[in-house]
Amino acid sequence: MPRFAPAATNSPMVEALLPWFAGAARDLPWRPNSEASVTPWAVLVSEIMLQQTPVNRVLPVFREWIARWPTPGGLAAATPGDAVRAWGRLGYPRRAIRLHAAAAAITSRHNGDVPSDYALLRALPGVGDYTAAAVASFAFRQRHAVLDTNVRRVLSRAVSGTATHGRGSVSAAERRIALEFLPEDAERAATVSVALMELGALVCQARAPSCATCPLAASCAWRRADYPVSELPARPAQTYVGTDRQARGAILAVLRSRTDAVQRRELRLGWADVAQFNRALDGLALDRLIEPVDGDLFQLPS
Repeated sequence: MPRFAPAATNSPMVEALLPWFAGAARDLPWRPNSEASVTPWAVLVSEIMLQQTPVNRVLPVFREWIARWPTPGGLAAATPGDAVRAWGRLGYPRRAIRLHAAAAAITSRHNGDVPSDYALLRALPGVGDYTAAAVASFAFRQRHAVLDTNVRRVLSRAVSGTATHGRGSVSAAERRIALEFLPEDAERAATVSVALMELGALVCQARAPSCATCPLAASCAWRRADYPVSELPARPAQTYVGTDRQARGAILAVLRSRTDAVQRRELRLGWADVAQFNRALDGLALDRLIEPVDGDLFQLPS
């Protein structure tokens, strides 16, 4: 079972949230449990993999990744192409390139140890405000506002009494509310941050919140206000079939399956739209996810 103990606090919401989390938290491999600790590197890898990607898709790739590269130095010694190949079909493969660059920076700047300081984390390639705060909080038990979509939605409903999609830039008001919600004690605050995230993932979901089983129901401002509808426009449905993203994924799938360079004409097999194929190929090269070799030959980055 997860190693999370409820902590005393003056906030009724926190007092209700922490016991719920102690019993309901999923036993995920990037969280410490009663049998094993988790390295800061594993936390960083998980946070980058979980961006715009559900847990069930991340789990097998994360386990394989950490088994292969248990330290930043191990990944830094590999090629960017190795990282892209190991990323598989996880989606948004530029994250693999950024994670490789972060591993190289950690190895060269910090002797292979993931830094604990927020500013140093923020300075790593591909690490933004959210990821830096999450690693500092979850790996090093510091007090930071960790504001992903789930946390933003929970706090908007429970504290502000409004529905939100939690997208776009984090506002100053959201950050203030999050910091005010957190206990002053850093260890307790770190647990509250991950508990809020778990509540948003399991209970206070965007489309079908389970308010009857929510530990915050008694204090929730959104519930007291009779669940007002968000004034923000609904997020448009994302398509994939027939898009440039699908074309890019098809090209990468061929290159991941090969250890040699591949001819352009072979990469284009099965893709009827020539203009879209060329656009996808050029985009992959611009993002350094592939590299040209001798004209019409392409391979994963070396």
